[in-house]
Amino acid sequence: QVQLVESGGGSVQAGGSLRLSCVASGRTFGNYPLGWFRQAPGKEREFVAAISRSGIRTTYADSVSGRFTISRANAKNTVYLQMNSLKPEDTAVYYCAARVGSALGVRQYEYDYWGQGTQVTVSS
Repeated sequence: QVQLVESGGGSVQAGGSLRLSCVASGRTFGNYPLGWFRQAPGKEREFVAAISRSGIRTTYADSVSGRFTISRANAKNTVYLQMNSLKPEDTAVYYCAARVGSALGVRQYEYDYWGQGTQVTVSS
């Protein structure tokens, strides 16, 4: 069982930056590929970024590629999402997730554990 807790959300103007963190419980954090998803009001939850167990491999949604960076610190049981050049359309609740297995996942059903989410609001 893995419990995930996100933090770092807030309100920022367009063009600004935020760094989200997600801390996981358990001693096997390094065994899980991790991902970030987001859900805007009235929309379905969508994939943002994913990172492999070692942190070497990453993948991003086209909408955030070049602006967001996912990273992890296994010794701290933490995964990060650095968000730069934020746009109003990035406004959403952001969730971190962990999956059992070795491959990166880009779909919700591929993930087994979820955090409660943190709100990010970008104003124009």
